[in-house]
Amino acid sequence: MNSLLPSDAFNMRVTEDEHHLHLEDTHQIERSHWMLNTPNPPPLWKKLITPLKNNKLFSSSKKRTCNENAFSFFSSLFPILNLFKNYDAFKFKDDLLAGLTLASLSIPQSIGYANLAKLDPQYGLYTSVVPPLIYAMMGSSREIAIGPVAVVSLLLSSLCHKVVDPDLNHDAYRNFVFTVTFFAGIFQVAFGVFRLGFLVDFLSHAALVGFMAGAAIMIGLQQLKGLLGISNFTNKSDVVSVLESVYKSLCHQIPSGEWYPLNFVIGCSFLIFLLFARFMGKRNKKLFWLPTIAPLVSVILSTLIVYIFKADKNGVNIVKHVKKGLNPSSVHQLQLNGEHVGEAAKIGLISAVIALTEAMAVGRSFASIKGYQLDGNKEMLAMGCGNIAGSFTSCYVATGSFSRTAVNFSARCQSSISNIVMAVTVILCLELFTRLLYYTPMAILASIILSALPGLIDIREACYIWKVDKVDFLACIGAFLGVLFVSVETGLIIAVSISFAKIVIQSIRPGIEVLGRIPTTEAFCDVSQYPMATSTPGILVIRISSGSLCFANANVVRERILKWITEEDGLKETQTTKGRVQAVILEMTNLMNVDTSGIIVLEELHKRLLSRGIKFCMVNPRWLVIHKLKVAHFVDNIGKEWIFLTVAEAVDACLSCKYADP
Repeated sequence: MNSLLPSDAFNMRVTEDEHHLHLEDTHQIERSHWMLNTPNPPPLWKKLITPLKNNKLFSSSKKRTCNENAFSFFSSLFPILNLFKNYDAFKFKDDLLAGLTLASLSIPQSIGYANLAKLDPQYGLYTSVVPPLIYAMMGSSREIAIGPVAVVSLLLSSLCHKVVDPDLNHDAYRNFVFTVTFFAGIFQVAFGVFRLGFLVDFLSHAALVGFMAGAAIMIGLQQLKGLLGISNFTNKSDVVSVLESVYKSLCHQIPSGEWYPLNFVIGCSFLIFLLFARFMGKRNKKLFWLPTIAPLVSVILSTLIVYIFKADKNGVNIVKHVKKGLNPSSVHQLQLNGEHVGEAAKIGLISAVIALTEAMAVGRSFASIKGYQLDGNKEMLAMGCGNIAGSFTSCYVATGSFSRTAVNFSARCQSSISNIVMAVTVILCLELFTRLLYYTPMAILASIILSALPGLIDIREACYIWKVDKVDFLACIGAFLGVLFVSVETGLIIAVSISFAKIVIQSIRPGIEVLGRIPTTEAFCDVSQYPMATSTPGILVIRISSGSLCFANANVVRERILKWITEEDGLKETQTTKGRVQAVILEMTNLMNVDTSGIIVLEELHKRLLSRGIKFCMVNPRWLVIHKLKVAHFVDNIGKEWIFLTVAEAVDACLSCKYADP
């Protein structure tokens, strides 16, 4: 067998190395071609039309017939049509019992919440009829119970009375509330149709926890008027004004500031009963019906006591007349061209966001237990249509109630039919039993509302937020204190402002990390998180951990990079020039977008580095980023060969260039 001479073997090895280097260069050129020839991002008009196009309500298939497309549209708009495919008598029995159980809790609560909203009692009952019926046909949740809730009732009373005083002109106040309800429904429908549900997320979870807790305490303080039988009470909602009003009434320091102890005796007695029933229901799941029927039992017993002993003659405040009959039309009462239409739209927007936030939180929590997912856009559309229809039929803003949804869930409801059963039961109450509510004491309504408030105060969740994220806890405590000591809208503004400030701070001060190679791997990670990661001498690898390089943070990024280069050079100023930073690699995988200010800063950074003899490389820019950099000719300025797919490739290219330099 012939053997090669040493010179021939050396020449063959050189040829193989050159071939290997040629293949590597070919692969690098191919990968660079991939990076630079990504598809152009869609135009602006396509981005705006895509949400509507993807909406199931407006989508159709060419393969289907006209009838099939029509049925698909209506079944998407009315999910209840799909329910009857597998619905049977056994499921209806469960829904019937759940609906009746739900109505026993809803009737007394609705009357109490109407009083909290400064409306006549029948309007709370009206709100438990039309919106639940609309939602049952259009909503996607099986468990959520729709109707008036404490937080929205307090919100309406605190915001609307600043525009129209209910004590001076009750009819105008009622009409203004109907107008607010109409606008709330319009906004909710718009959120669903245009897929704008992200607007609801501006009220973060932490802010919602604080807002709910503050609102619960405020609602409780507002009930002191009914619980103590105070005839003259403040219209302000902050804790200082309420406690001052209570103190002056108890001490008779204001005209007609009387209170009647018999109201307190009746209210506290039944409040103890309601809390005991709630405790027993939580302790034994089989007794879930006990706290459910307790409010209705309390109303019946307290009404009998007042009627038999003529307690209303001894200072006990009673409900008196509750209008009989179904929901009357209120279309002609809407003030759509009045002087307060702008204020109605503003309050409607706030009410829409709060109502949707509460409903989505309630619906998603119970849907996750049952193992299915809610369609957020359908929920918004269903809530909005329910409130629009409600504004036409003497209802105020309705949403999902946590306490009633929990009762519905515990009663083993199978579908939204339970809402229909509840609404029909309330209709029967309006037609047959309203006269029996004449002697119902206001103190019992206050005690029913007070018994439902502990579920709104989640101390455990607040402690969890404190442990996980201190800035989120600031939003939580800011909302809580704002609602408690100033007003509901102030609490919301504080919470949203802190949440926005958090986002702005994160945008202005983005995460900028120095990367190093993890030993025995090709991975480059943050050297602060992984101390074992080693930096390549003369090469500074930097990652921008921000979604956008924009006017708010671009200068910070530039100054931070230049500062690091100066510090690196300072540490090695006793070494030769080749020991200093000779290349900067910018890892851009996390960077989703760049604006003109960001491009200008990149150009300035490139010029500064070029003047120092430092090469500038980019790694894996996203398609929107690379498109803008190509349009701005920045890619041509730095050279297409200095854009890489991975950090390892960029480092190897910089090392090759470094050792090739004389």
